Amino acid sequence: MTLRTEQFNASELCSRKLWQLISSEERAAISAQELEQAIDELANRRHYLAELAQIGKLDALRKH
Repeated sequence: MTLRTEQFNASELCSRKLWQLISSEERAAISAQELEQAIDELANRRHYLAELAQIGKLDALRKH
């Protein structure tokens, strides 16, 4: 088990890195809350909206 010392701050990451965290196997490296923050940040930036909708993440965000 790896101890994480940094706090996840989606607003500090570029859109491409956020998309990688959401759409790839790297997704296992972040918690469900961090995943939600990454999706929310991309949606707020209006980046990757079509891709988020295609994988069903944008709809899930709007239901909250």
